[in-house]
Amino acid sequence: MKITKEELCKKIQDVFPDAGVCGVDIDVDYNEEIKAWVVALHHQNRFLRTFIETDEAASCLEGRSCIPLGMQIAQLKHNFDLPSCAEH
Repeated sequence: MKITKEELCKKIQDVFPDAGVCGVDIDVDYNEEIKAWVVALHHQNRFLRTFIETDEAASCLEGRSCIPLGMQIAQLKHNFDLPSCAEH
């Protein structure tokens, strides 16, 4: 399955709607060097990121399982200690 950053970013918003807005609070990019998706969450001057394996991203986009992706995004959001990163 070919994954695009737009698809993955939209899926993150679908799974975790209060995580933020793609291109504003969330950035998604594929890192060729480590062969994984880099998901960055930012709010004001704080910045956190996590890595999503390609097979985890594909599984989520195919509707099989979004648990690993959802847990990682939830942990990023929790690390900000905010009710919603979309609240500016």
